[in-house]
Amino acid sequence: MSRTRLMRMLAVGLAMGLLAAACGGSSDGASSDTTVADSGDGGESGDGGESGDGGETAAGSLVGICPDPLIVQTDWFPEPEHGYTYNLIGPDGTLDAENGIYSGPLLDTGITLEIRAGGPYIGFSPPSAQFYSDDSIFMAYVDTATAMATSETLPVTAVFAPFEVGPQILMWNPDVYSFETFQDIGDSDAPVLYFEGGAYMTYLLGQGFLKESQIDASYDGSPSRFLTEDVVQQGFASNEPWKYENLIDGWMKPVDFMLIHDSGFEIYEGTLSVKPESVTEDAACLEAVVPLFQQSQVDYMNDPEAMNIRIDQIIADLESFWTSTPEGAAAGTQSMKDLGLVSDGPDSTVGNMDQARIQALIDVQLPLLADLGVETFREGLKAEDISTNQFIDMSIGLGY
Repeated sequence: MSRTRLMRMLAVGLAMGLLAAACGGSSDGASSDTTVADSGDGGESGDGGESGDGGETAAGSLVGICPDPLIVQTDWFPEPEHGYTYNLIGPDGTLDAENGIYSGPLLDTGITLEIRAGGPYIGFSPPSAQFYSDDSIFMAYVDTATAMATSETLPVTAVFAPFEVGPQILMWNPDVYSFETFQDIGDSDAPVLYFEGGAYMTYLLGQGFLKESQIDASYDGSPSRFLTEDVVQQGFASNEPWKYENLIDGWMKPVDFMLIHDSGFEIYEGTLSVKPESVTEDAACLEAVVPLFQQSQVDYMNDPEAMNIRIDQIIADLESFWTSTPEGAAAGTQSMKDLGLVSDGPDSTVGNMDQARIQALIDVQLPLLADLGVETFREGLKAEDISTNQFIDMSIGLGY
């Protein structure tokens, strides 16, 4: 693949790389030698978070403190990966199927939460771009790789990280291949199918794990080539492995996979992010609402069934190409726990971010982008430019 081709991958990928419910892997968690930055309030870490009423998130009034409605732009159709956000409304929200919007009271705060689906509902643009085209959006899902790559043109600041470990994987048929490392995949010359522009591919090529000659950006989410050819394919650990084993006609057997995270590409996937000026201008709102998202993640992971059933019904009511099943949603949530994708990480707090980990990827990834002629990132970028733990309540955790 030529350098021009790679540059085109990146440009298109900023619009496509966030979409996929087609990415993920297998790992036992984040690196154990990292130090998590303190939150702004210096609170004590807890072992499971205090919930307000019978295990459900409690809140005070946000009237006059936060926007009403408070709008969150997601990156795809509703999925278990988004469960904590939808859970703040609960199963009794209202769906605008034409526009992919789910809305309802944000707990007992007195304001409305509006959750907007991504993908086709925003023209397959990344949430960060939608953020800057619609001033009504207060928060958007933006992974830290995208945040660093577009830090000059579409700057955002992450305030909550729902995933400790990114769910994106490369997967393969274990009857054909046996891989232990990403270098093994590269050495095999196996075709690697991925959505064009995935930021992780720039990293894997830059580190020499894969060869330009073996990557194929024509993947569109269809299982057809995986069923008929010997390929490696991207996916999400919380989606594809169960789906291929249980639902995909012509397969119905296990796949093997590795988390992209284990290659060293340790992004925070789908962080709740705001525009940088909101960190100061909307500090009172963020101080109140970020702990609600933290606690909702705890509540959802502890008791996901009702919200997963509602998410499955939302997908059915949208009447689009995207499909789900209650069993798949339940399996997805369980895999997020079993694989350490959603966890407290090396401390006892859910949703905070290790800025040393973010900086380490900045130091590797941005020179790769510079070599490709990409000019959308800020020179001298620091982790604190794209992330903050200022609004995290350190006492709220999952207990694992």
